[in-house]
Amino acid sequence: MESRLTRLEAVQTMLLEIGQKSSTCTDISEFLQSVHAALGRIMYAANFFVALSDHEGPANQVRFVYFVDEVDEPPDPGELCELVAGESPTAAVITSGKPMVMTAAEHVSKREDNAGFGIGTIAEHWMGCPLLDQNNQVLGAIVIQSYDKQHTFSHEDQALFALIANHVSSALRGLQSMDRLERAVQERTALLAHEVAERRRAETIQRALYELANLSATTTGGNVLNTRLHEIISELVPAQNFLIAIYHPDTEEVSIPYFVDQKDDQAPVKRFDFGIGMSSYILGRKQAALLDKAGLNALVAAGEIAQPLGNVDIASWMGAPMLLGDQAYGVIIVQSYDAAVLYSQGDLDILAFMASHVAVAIARMQAEREIRRAKDALEEQNAALENALTSLKDAQGELVRQEKLASLGRLVAGVAHEINTPLGICVTATSHLVEELKLTREDMAAGVLDEDGLNQFFDIIDQSLRIMTTNTQRAAALVRSFKQVAVDQSSDDIRSFNLRKYLDEVLLSLQPKLKGKPIAIEIDCEERIEMASFPGAVSQIVTNMVMNSLVHGYEEGQSGKIKITGKLDGDVVVFEYSDDGIGMDTGTLAQLFDPFFTTKRGSGGSGLGAHILFNLVTGALGGTVKVASAPGMGLHYKLRFPKVKRK
Repeated sequence: MESRLTRLEAVQTMLLEIGQKSSTCTDISEFLQSVHAALGRIMYAANFFVALSDHEGPANQVRFVYFVDEVDEPPDPGELCELVAGESPTAAVITSGKPMVMTAAEHVSKREDNAGFGIGTIAEHWMGCPLLDQNNQVLGAIVIQSYDKQHTFSHEDQALFALIANHVSSALRGLQSMDRLERAVQERTALLAHEVAERRRAETIQRALYELANLSATTTGGNVLNTRLHEIISELVPAQNFLIAIYHPDTEEVSIPYFVDQKDDQAPVKRFDFGIGMSSYILGRKQAALLDKAGLNALVAAGEIAQPLGNVDIASWMGAPMLLGDQAYGVIIVQSYDAAVLYSQGDLDILAFMASHVAVAIARMQAEREIRRAKDALEEQNAALENALTSLKDAQGELVRQEKLASLGRLVAGVAHEINTPLGICVTATSHLVEELKLTREDMAAGVLDEDGLNQFFDIIDQSLRIMTTNTQRAAALVRSFKQVAVDQSSDDIRSFNLRKYLDEVLLSLQPKLKGKPIAIEIDCEERIEMASFPGAVSQIVTNMVMNSLVHGYEEGQSGKIKITGKLDGDVVVFEYSDDGIGMDTGTLAQLFDPFFTTKRGSGGSGLGAHILFNLVTGALGGTVKVASAPGMGLHYKLRFPKVKRK
């Protein structure tokens, strides 16, 4: 009993130490070290670690902020470690939010089922408790373990460890809040200071760029531009010694139009071959470079800089190419002879930035000169192109008109051929009737006409008249249909018509083309669609669709089915046409409406059928057209156009 009371007093003392340490300590690692030391006074704690979840990353990533172990090496406290619940007891504690105790036998059993279970050496006894925040959300896990069979954890140890974990959780919540607040304040302060510095620097660079842009827009080059450029760059970096070199790709030479130096009154040479001097070194690399005297001497010794020109007794040197894309216009060089003025990478970045904008200014001035020289020639070319385009449009319009007339001509030929049959039958019937009438009169004159002969004559008359009536009606229907369709196709007038009845007339006029072909046409069009639009456009569209199907969709003798549907969607007619022919691939479909594109060149295809169809739908009818197809899946058009076309 006495030892139990002593232990409880030690536990109480430890809890007080945890509370006091958490209020005075600001470092989590230092705090956990004190917890470890106090824990060792009440139970075996040679192996102890704490893993905290990374709240800014995935839930299964932790940092081992404190780790002491007799066997395993400690992980980096700043490194994120990924733990999988099914493979790590620590992850299982964090995931479940519940304490966990595991013996070596249990660990071995789990590893036999899963070779990857558990990170590190198997402990004789392992005990972990979750660390929870005020909302019972898991902060991490606190773990103690033993590799010694003489030191295992009793139920009382487990209960005490859970109690200690609860107090450590409370302390860690405060420490983490303070740590995050301090870090946030420090980061924000540093960020604000950086933003202020960057803003001032950006304002200075912005002014310099504005002056450079204004300078390039108001001057044509020369010494005025170069002098002012020197002044602008001097406001950004120390540039008492300044040089501008221009590259001439046509002659592969470098010229020095501007040179200011403390030790040399003028440039050693005004123009030299590319490959000589430090300017050529920068032009060849097409990259900015920062050098001191030792670096310059090393490059000269290595042969990377040939024949350095001018004074090389430098303290610091930097050069940047005036580069636009892959084209180098020249180099800007700044150097210092004073050991107190040494350039940094930041200075080089500014010089390179300004050099790139100088290249833009030079390119713009050169482009403006080229534009002025090319303006007159361009205007002449534009005029010639406009004339050619007008001629092309006229020629295209004439070809389209000829195609429409050719289509009408084919319609005339087909109807004429179709009318020839019923009219021939009528002529034959008439000739037969005339002959029978002559014979009957002769019999009557000879007095041999009896009642049977007369009745036979009447039967012949009746039969002939029926034949003549049927065929003349058939011819009349063809003529009537052709007359209306032909007038509509050659007229641009708006008139009222019933879409279903008009489709019947158009298809009747196409019967000569369909005759003898095993192609069935099905019409499913609402009877109530009364339109006020261009019937000629509708006729031409349907004709082109059917003819394209016959020419391109089906092989000779191939049977098929064409379906035409029409319905109203408010005041809009939804017109669909589909065939079950061979279809077309994506590449062919993409060019379907292009003028003069055809897959049957020289075999009846002009390349204008679908083009005229598209123009009629989008132009005359004021609608839209969509088309879908795939090899072996036929062709499907979906048209939408207003029921009433406004002029």
